[in-house]
Amino acid sequence: MSAPAQALRDYLEGARWFGGKGREIATVHVRRAGVLDDGTDGCPCVGVELVTVHYADGETETYQVPLAYYPQAQERLEHALVGTWEDDELVPDGGELHAYDALHDREATSVYLRSFDRAGREEDGSVELGGLRFHRLPGHELDVESHSSLFSGEQSNSSLAFGEDSLMKVFRKVTAGPNPDIVIHRALTASGSEHVAALYGWLELEDSGTDGQPFHLAMLQQFLRTASDGWQIALASVRDLFAEADLHADEVGGDFAGEAERLGLATAQVHDVLAEQFPTEPWDAAALGTLSETMLARLEAALEVVPQLAPFADGLRTTFRGVAELGGAGVTATAQRVHGDYHLGQTLRTVKGWKIVDFEGEPAKPLSERVRPDLVWRDVAGMLRSFDYAAHAVIADFEADEDANRQIAFRAAEWGRRNTAAFLRGYVENSGRTADRGLSAEQDLILRAYVADKAVYEAVYEARNRPTWLPIPLGALARITQHADQEANHP
Repeated sequence: MSAPAQALRDYLEGARWFGGKGREIATVHVRRAGVLDDGTDGCPCVGVELVTVHYADGETETYQVPLAYYPQAQERLEHALVGTWEDDELVPDGGELHAYDALHDREATSVYLRSFDRAGREEDGSVELGGLRFHRLPGHELDVESHSSLFSGEQSNSSLAFGEDSLMKVFRKVTAGPNPDIVIHRALTASGSEHVAALYGWLELEDSGTDGQPFHLAMLQQFLRTASDGWQIALASVRDLFAEADLHADEVGGDFAGEAERLGLATAQVHDVLAEQFPTEPWDAAALGTLSETMLARLEAALEVVPQLAPFADGLRTTFRGVAELGGAGVTATAQRVHGDYHLGQTLRTVKGWKIVDFEGEPAKPLSERVRPDLVWRDVAGMLRSFDYAAHAVIADFEADEDANRQIAFRAAEWGRRNTAAFLRGYVENSGRTADRGLSAEQDLILRAYVADKAVYEAVYEARNRPTWLPIPLGALARITQHADQEANHP
């Protein structure tokens, strides 16, 4: 293995955004997508490296690692050092270069910002630099003097803010084909949606060698400087409730229900725009049957991993089979583009209302699945499960006796029910998908199936990664199956 390949392999394995942790790597192949160098004095050239990881099981993944190359060591970037090696393309006469993760280097990231600005001054809104193409949308003047700050909390990508002006997200795991985060943000920006950060531009590798499909490498968008994370706001509300022993959820100063209802409205309006901007398709008996079979198969696989699911299995099977029975009874539904990985962590509260972020879908899924139309109830279910998680995640912070713990659990359930109802109220009263401003019996069943399917997935995840959190999805499944049993006994 070459020195660059070995160094990049080592760097990948320690990066939080690397999705192959714990998997056996067979080989690593490095391909340079392009070189960014706009000739500015003092700025390094940036090699945009695509690192394809070949696993021992035959699967492959490709990760993007932009590297800032310097002829001398940079003490200020020691924490981001990837390695040192000779590079015949960058230094034809020989000589060792020091390679650093470019996103930690303000001098390197300034090349990106200036290139986006230059693209905006071209007639067609794009410019080619070192084999890569920058695209810009009109309507915003970039502050090219602003410095970058790298965010530290992300798991699957890397984002950095340029002052308070703009934010650039660099996709770490990349695949050939249009990235849904860019595609959907572009459509929502063009439609004037107030529920997303406006898209300013994107970066792509055009010559991907895969049937003409581009690699989308990065996107530049509006920086929401007043934003607060939706998950953290919800957790604060739950803590306020637990701290007030004699008050109900609607009596606490930090009551979240108003925000949940407004978030439901924002979700409905985003879904409406997506239905207008992208193709929809009818789901008939065959499609609903496939959905049912997929949920049933996921349950059977989960039972092998999480034996604690066994008491709920029959009730879950009843719920999932009910989706197929709807199709058999002539019920149809309309599938469309959706968020695909929707929860409170994908929302930001600003002074101008809720903003929805990260339209990539579930990163672990292939691109072909992430862009496939689905029912809007998948997104709704994801948010409802997020409310349940917020309600119960705080419980671990409170150490109390058995009676107090029962009281706290009761109040957590109360918070979850209140905010679930508020979100659904905001959604159904502002959505053309529901009749008489309420869910039909068929929609309610489909939504419950999606919620149950999500909780089954969560149970597997928690069993493998956070066993102490396993009671959260198991508790939800107990409530779901109890509801299914009651319906079976009272048709």
